[in-house]
Amino acid sequence: MSSPKEMRTFIDFASHLYKNHPCYVPNLRSDDFATFDPGTNKAFEFCESELFLAYRDDKVVGRVAAIINPKANETWNVRQVRFGWIDFIEDMEVAEALLDTVSAWGRERGMDEIAGPLGFTDFDPEGMLVEGFDKLGTMITIYNHGYYPEYLGKLGYTKDADWIEYLIKLPESLPERFAKMASIVCEKYGLKVRKLSRSIIRKEQYGRKMFHLINESYNQLYGYSLLSEKQIDQYVAQYLTFIDLKMVSFVENEAGELVACGITIPSLAKALRRSKGRLFPFGWFHLLNTLYVNKPDIVDLLLVAVKPEYRNKGLHAILFADLIPSLIKLGFKYAESNPELETNAKVQALWGPFERTVHKRRRVFRKSL
Repeated sequence: MSSPKEMRTFIDFASHLYKNHPCYVPNLRSDDFATFDPGTNKAFEFCESELFLAYRDDKVVGRVAAIINPKANETWNVRQVRFGWIDFIEDMEVAEALLDTVSAWGRERGMDEIAGPLGFTDFDPEGMLVEGFDKLGTMITIYNHGYYPEYLGKLGYTKDADWIEYLIKLPESLPERFAKMASIVCEKYGLKVRKLSRSIIRKEQYGRKMFHLINESYNQLYGYSLLSEKQIDQYVAQYLTFIDLKMVSFVENEAGELVACGITIPSLAKALRRSKGRLFPFGWFHLLNTLYVNKPDIVDLLLVAVKPEYRNKGLHAILFADLIPSLIKLGFKYAESNPELETNAKVQALWGPFERTVHKRRRVFRKSL
């Protein structure tokens, strides 16, 4: 793909395919352009990628991105080409053509397996929806029709990993157990919650500290690719400029070292649907209004990260004791979890004290080339 027009066609295809679908949530169009711009996305310093469009009778009927992440391949000892941003009409021939094209592109570059949907990094949308097609999507996840996984199965693709997502009912007040446990854990390990202003975050480069912690916390999770310093700077600018700091919790030890963090944001799903994924001319209003004024009753639990040596020591109680009262005060009734690996029992155990349901499942598929 070489022209700006083709790039616009690639990015806009999903919105056309899912036009008026009640559960589809578009990506921010500007974010998609940035993701595929080698001058903006620092992953291109080590990743290789190509975008493909499928046509029938001069009409676009599908799209897919082919990605090779050498850093992740080295970490996980694989020769894998990834497919991502895959969308297609209800036609097996189109799906097969897209995936065969990625497979051929990967084989030409020495790869021996294909897997996806995956992005350049874990901060890109990943995992094909296989359950929960009647549920509204979220800002950071993929929505797709039910025939997508059906077709992949018929084409010989098998499950490589599953993520599950919870819808959690927030309590009316902070459970006493969290307050007591948080106090005990803070005293035992010399920990404290620190609330920060944007000026302090900039001055102390706290955003970089947070993403270094994420690297430490997530580096053993499926397919994770350690973020480079330039990628960290990119994500700091992308994420920390808009989050409401009342909805963020940082935990430090006595040496002032960041050992845990929890980040939440109001669900932007309906705002993105109203804006159709565009910031201009009025999309920015819907997003800012949702973030700071007319918050919805659902909050997205973007991430929880804990330094490895502090795992299994009750730090989640500190994060909950800090965040839950703030979320209740802000009027939230429910929380939607980020996708969690179905094998990550420790993370899923965090939601044990809450009323919750598993309402979505998504999958990465794999096939040998």
